[in-house]
Amino acid sequence: MESQSLYKLVHPVKYYRDHLSQNVRPDGRKFLEYRPISVNVDSIGTADGSAIVKYGETTVVCGIKAELAVPRPAEPDSGYLVPNVELTPLCSPKYRPGPPTDEAQVFSKNLMDILVNSKCVDLKDLCVEREKLAWVLYCDVSCFNYDGALLDAATLAVMGALHTCTLPTVVYDRNSKTYKVENENRRKLNVRSLPISTTSMVFDDGTVVTDPTAEEEELASSVATVTSCNSDICFVYKSGGSSVTPKDLDLFIAQAKCQEAKVASLLRSILETSKQEDIVK
Repeated sequence: MESQSLYKLVHPVKYYRDHLSQNVRPDGRKFLEYRPISVNVDSIGTADGSAIVKYGETTVVCGIKAELAVPRPAEPDSGYLVPNVELTPLCSPKYRPGPPTDEAQVFSKNLMDILVNSKCVDLKDLCVEREKLAWVLYCDVSCFNYDGALLDAATLAVMGALHTCTLPTVVYDRNSKTYKVENENRRKLNVRSLPISTTSMVFDDGTVVTDPTAEEEELASSVATVTSCNSDICFVYKSGGSSVTPKDLDLFIAQAKCQEAKVASLLRSILETSKQEDIVK
């Protein structure tokens, strides 16, 4: 075992190639095999909606905090969705304390694009009073362990949190221009769709694998995340220097659509179980 670890450390690419030549990945998975996924929803009592997601060893937590603000002048009848991804030294030694890294900002931007393109929340549903008052939903995603496919886990965590999100009733007085928040009377957020992200990578010999670990991502010539919603592609993001062939892209899309059906079914089942438990309580 010691010699294997040393070999992997000194010759990581050759170590990986040796496994691929045997049609298996270093962690024992087949090329297009996914890691186990677990989801726990509504687990943070102080948040308006929350979810904890594990993709293999990748672990993320999403908490949603709702605040009231004035709508944008350009969109006087709409609220806001503000996703934010936090990558700290706790999740990986490659991150350092300090301001958000470029990688964290890219993940946050990608999440925003996914939420907007999938139209999972109609921002008009977040308006309380036109031009006066609207909800801002801060979707904060914290990564506690980074082991690849972070956008997949983060997207699922945000969707789980949005599906459990409830908002207080707000009564706005137009005459006095004041409002009253009634926390006792809360309503569920209307989530209109369920986008699911799937990350795949291409190794330098052209081998395609799905749901890469952090080690695999480091060795990839290119990594691509495809987000599928209702079997339609709503977002594609590629990183890495090499281009992706049309054949590989078709495979990425097919994998994303197949994975969407499985993961969406898993989340809906968990949400239904959570709902029944709430009724019993």
